Amino acid sequence: MSKLITEKQLSELPDLYSTEDVADPICHIKLFTPDSNWSWYITEISKEDKVTCFGYVIGHESELGYFNLDEIENVKGALNLSVERDIHFKPILLSEVKRSC
Repeated sequence: MSKLITEKQLSELPDLYSTEDVADPICHIKLFTPDSNWSWYITEISKEDKVTCFGYVIGHESELGYFNLDEIENVKGALNLSVERDIHFKPILLSEVKRSC
């Protein structure tokens, strides 16, 4: 289990591939580096391995893709700060995330 999301959040996230036909999926969780410009918006997670996610990634480029929570837990920003979960983030549509970036 990842340190970045809670058991409750894990149980509420859609399973991987379950929203692939949804034109504007919901971004349920936002992870970010407090000392750089990277963010990960989780739309789905693998209920099998509990670490493989799909969502919107903002970094050098902004794109939809797969990412792994175990790997993100080891990411450090410019000031050596770890990735955090935005505890104030409320689930919103992907189109709203894209509009705000």
